[in-house]
This record gives sequence, structure tokens and C-alpha cells, in this order.
Amino acid sequence: MMKPTPRRATHRQAPQKQQGFSLIEILVGLAIGLLATLVIMQVFSVFEGQKRTTTGSADAQTNGSIAIYSIQHELKMAGYGLLPTVNATPLACTTTNFSTTGMTSMSPVIITDGGTAAGASDSITVHYGTTTSGGVPSTITGVGVTGSNDVTLDNNMGCQVGDIAMIVNGATCNFTSVTPTAAPNNVTVTLQNVAPAGVGLNLSCLGTWVTSIFRVNPSYDPSGATGAANSQAYMEKTTDLAVAGSPVVSDIVNIQAQYGVSAIASSNQITQWVNAVDGQASGNWGPSLTVADRNRIKAVHIAVVARSGLYEKNIVTNACKTVKGTANNGPCAWDDSNVDAAPQIDLSNDPNWQHYRYRVFDTIVPLRNMIWAKSTL
Repeated sequence: MMKPTPRRATHRQAPQKQQGFSLIEILVGLAIGLLATLVIMQVFSVFEGQKRTTTGSADAQTNGSIAIYSIQHELKMAGYGLLPTVNATPLACTTTNFSTTGMTSMSPVIITDGGTAAGASDSITVHYGTTTSGGVPSTITGVGVTGSNDVTLDNNMGCQVGDIAMIVNGATCNFTSVTPTAAPNNVTVTLQNVAPAGVGLNLSCLGTWVTSIFRVNPSYDPSGATGAANSQAYMEKTTDLAVAGSPVVSDIVNIQAQYGVSAIASSNQITQWVNAVDGQASGNWGPSLTVADRNRIKAVHIAVVARSGLYEKNIVTNACKTVKGTANNGPCAWDDSNVDAAPQIDLSNDPNWQHYRYRVFDTIVPLRNMIWAKSTL
């Protein structure tokens, strides 16, 4: 019986199929990718906007704090050196001669109201001396020792060549400067261009008389200051608080201020907050401010408005109206529910003012040199 012949094994390779995506699959994948990219960009855009808003608010916080600190620091010095005594109270002088000192005023602080126009901002001028002796007065005991302008004092505490000197006789004040004496000794000073015979009672040396001006005036030129007077100009431009024309704090857009006044000069209890304008019921607090009213000023209330540098596409700031009815095209200066009406802030000179965020910094600064002088006013 014959055995069957075994079949020879054959190995054939199956043909390979083409691998890949169809056009429909590619289009679906692209659509999913585009949707994912759109979601990511939307999240990124929202996050970036929030980050810029937060950063802008933080910058406004910092800028406003620096600006109000700068003003507050100067106001604390207002009137320094005008030390009152029983026999000579310079703050009560009704006749004042500034001679060649370059001084124009001895008022510790002057607020100039900016008015009610859009973008209007108040101005604050602060005056004080730099003497290390605090303006301690010395009695004039002799005149014309070695020349018509030489005066002898019981002591010349704190007096140096170049100082602003103040001679007080009752309600008359004469300001001049100290020059080298012809016969130097510790009780003789020489005064410039003033013959004090029959005028002098007490003399105080104020050091340098500093004028610090906080205001909206980009074109301010401090070069007009002459003599021994020193001028520091703090001014607020359209969006900057600047010193002598050089910006030091950015995005400060408005400053408002009010006087805190007492009923009488010899009282330190503030009874009213007033704007610096003439014709108010309690007195004239503008350019025609009298000596009697000036000595009633015991404090200054300040509001500084800082703006975020980020322009928002949508309106983020609305008009504000205070409890006392002050309408503001911008934020309110402060809560006036328990005090006199707050000043007006109007930022509408910028047509896009509502597209920015603002921070208001307000503080009350007591004029300590006026407060300490109450017993002699």
C-alpha cells in the first residue's frame, strides 16, 4: 500500500493594507484642535486681563500712597519757625514787609480752589522754616553798634549768615536776611537793607524759608525764587505728580482739599470744613483770607485721586454723589454724611475717564504749629 505524498508547505505573505486617516478624520481632528485652542486663548485672555487689572490697581495703590505721604509730610511742617511768644506773635502780624528775602507770604498753608470746571484740581502751598532752633525769639537790646544795620541781641541763638530774620513789634513784622557783621561776636547780627531803629522788639532767625507747592500746573517755573528763600514745587500734571517740572509719581489725576476751622483763633476745636473760596457764611476762605480767619485754620483735609494705568474696554467707573449732594464725574472725595459737604471731583475733561479705575486717598493733617500757638492768637 503506497503512502500518500505529503504536501509541500507554502508560505505566502499577505498583501499589506494602506494605513492612515481619511479626510473626514483629519477635518474632525482639526476642528477639535481649533476648539481646544480657542478655549485656551479665551482662558488666557481673561487671566491676562485680570492680571493687568490687579497690577494696575496695585500701581494706583502705591502711587497714591506716595503722593499723599509727600503732601502730608510737608503739611506737618507748616508754620515751623513762627514761634509765638507773649510779647511777639508773628501769626498775628497785620503789617508785613518782606524786604529782599524773596518771600511773598508767611501763611503756614494756603489752599487755592481749582473751581468747578472739568478737570479742576486744588492747589496747596505750604510755608515753613528750616531753623534748628525752632525760631526761638531773641530780644533786641541795641541798635547801630557798629553800623546802621547792626543790632545787639540778648543772645543770637540759631542765627547764621544767610538766614531769613524776622523782627516782630506788636502787629508789625519785618523780614530780612542776616549778613556778616562788621564786628562779629555772639550777640550781634547784621540785617540786610533794613534799619530796625524804633521797629524791633524781638528777632527770630528762621533759617531757609521753604515754599512747597502742590498743584496742577505743568508749566510752573520755580526759577522766580530769589535770595535765601528756597522753593520746592510739587505739582500735579494731567496724570503726574511732579517736583519742579519733573514727574515723581505717575497717574495722579486730581487733588482736593478743605480747611478745618475753629470758631475762634484761640480754640483748637474744629467746627467746620470749608472750601477755599470767598463768600461762605462762616468767612472768606479764598484769596481775600484775613489774618483773623487764617489763624482759625487748624487742619487740612486732603483727597488724592490715583488712576490705574490700564484702559478698560468696558465702563468700570460711574459718577458718584455724596450724602450731602455733591455730584462727581468720578469717585467721591470722602464720606460726608457726618461732616460738611465734600469737595467736587470732576474727571470728565478726559472723555474716556469712565474706562479707568481710581483709588482715592484722603487724610486729615492737623497743623500742629498752629495748634501749639492757640494761647497767643
